[in-house]
Amino acid sequence: MKAFFNQLFDYNYDCNKKIIDECVKIDELPEKSVKLFSHILNAHHIWNARVNDLKPKYEVFHEHSITDWEEIHYDNQRSSFEIMSKDDDFERRIAYENSKGMSFTNTLHDILFHIINHSTHHRGQINLNLRESGFEPLSLDYIFYKR
Repeated sequence: MKAFFNQLFDYNYDCNKKIIDECVKIDELPEKSVKLFSHILNAHHIWNARVNDLKPKYEVFHEHSITDWEEIHYDNQRSSFEIMSKDDDFERRIAYENSKGMSFTNTLHDILFHIINHSTHHRGQINLNLRESGFEPLSLDYIFYKR
């Protein structure tokens, strides 16, 4: 399971890096894309903090400057790999509060998969927003990454 999640997080890192590299080239990046990518970064950070039982630095919809995206993205990735390298029990239950203060527990496996799935969902929205704004969307399918 650890090897599989390492591959998924490598894929996630690569896709987010492509988005960052493309967006820094755009003079007037659509505001919706900025908000969505900031949200991807924030959610990843928040989930890592929950797993590590830490207080997150960012709120769910905190908007980041594009100049900060790469550093936050790298920190998120590093933190996720640290979690996976030190924890072999992917069925371990993590207790946390959501952004509305409600308490939940989920397995580490579910949380790690959620980070990837959540990012994929919003990258699709970013690609649509870029297309609607006249830019060519990126090919970010997993199978393209694996080729």
